Amino acid sequence: MGCSTIPAPVQDYALARAALEACKAVEAARYSQGYYHRGLENYARAEVLYREREYQEARELFVRARLDFEKAENSAQVQRKKSGEVL
Repeated sequence: MGCSTIPAPVQDYALARAALEACKAVEAARYSQGYYHRGLENYARAEVLYREREYQEARELFVRARLDFEKAENSAQVQRKKSGEVL
């Protein structure tokens, strides 16, 4: 059961969502599937926990998702540059 004294991880949620949008912009699902899909899994689980007010666990997963999305974005940018695509 969640602890009501822990504040909702609103900032972590927003940062993870922004990182997800950045991934979409560089087509990370195509160029960096591993990090991208791992990020999606963590993000989806975090959203469920957030709705269930399990804020500590949700925060941890939002942070993991953001890190995975950042890695996916960077990897996708490198792959696109290597293939000669314009970003």
